[in-house]
Amino acid sequence: MAGAFLAGLLLVGVVLIRAPEAERPTGGNIANPPAAIPPSSVPSDNGAAGPSPGPRLAIVVDDLGYDPVRDAEWLDFPERITVSVLPHGPSSKSFSASARTHGFGVILHVPMEPEGAVADRTEPFLLRRGMTPEEIADRFARMAADVPHANGASNHMGSAFTSDLAAMAAFAQALKGKGFFFVDSVTSAGTVGSMAMEQAGVPATRRDVFFDDDDRPEEMRRQWAAVIALAKERGEAVLLCHARRETRKALLELLPQLRREGIRPVTVAELLASPARTAGESPPERNR
Repeated sequence: MAGAFLAGLLLVGVVLIRAPEAERPTGGNIANPPAAIPPSSVPSDNGAAGPSPGPRLAIVVDDLGYDPVRDAEWLDFPERITVSVLPHGPSSKSFSASARTHGFGVILHVPMEPEGAVADRTEPFLLRRGMTPEEIADRFARMAADVPHANGASNHMGSAFTSDLAAMAAFAQALKGKGFFFVDSVTSAGTVGSMAMEQAGVPATRRDVFFDDDDRPEEMRRQWAAVIALAKERGEAVLLCHARRETRKALLELLPQLRREGIRPVTVAELLASPARTAGESPPERNR
């Protein structure tokens, strides 16, 4: 653990890179439950024989891989999380390896075309509408090779791409070929992620609550209360957040509530082995 932190310090002395920001929805941060998804065959990250009783919460931490020092701090997180790692960053490969060693879930945070122009270091390798299925598969394969410990993927930005059924169908085939599952970040009210994955037979889920779209402490506490209520009501929920220091601090303060409420933190791969979720609609988007 200390070694990972020191490695991060050495890297940051050479490379000072601003981590890309995730595309975020406007309005409410809570997504109503998505379309029902069949039970998944994805193995659990810790080799567990099957789902345990009681509510489950999957915490997905986005935008890792571009800030070695900050990334290393998340390795001390005391509960099971899923880290969503951007490709081609200075710490993408090393951090994902360390995260897997710590028992965390690791997924590839795939940059996708947004509706509007965004100043983002991932722009050179975005998946874009209008690409051929072969181009999408090739670009995805290059990203996956840079985060070799991933067994799933989520979308970074993507309000335009995830709303395009042809593009998402091609992406779903690329995921299927790799044996990946998909987590829809729900950056668009018009996302067709669930439909494309279901048609391709790819295990999938999507975020229920965006924890730190508004990073004021009182707002993060409100979103936490909302996801706790959802997990207790439905038996499972997905919380999405950024890899920010203030986010990590807020989560660490709130984690003890999980034990009091009888909710178990799990990785997304473990969550996908649980019962199907109830149907519902997406929240509005912020076009970035």
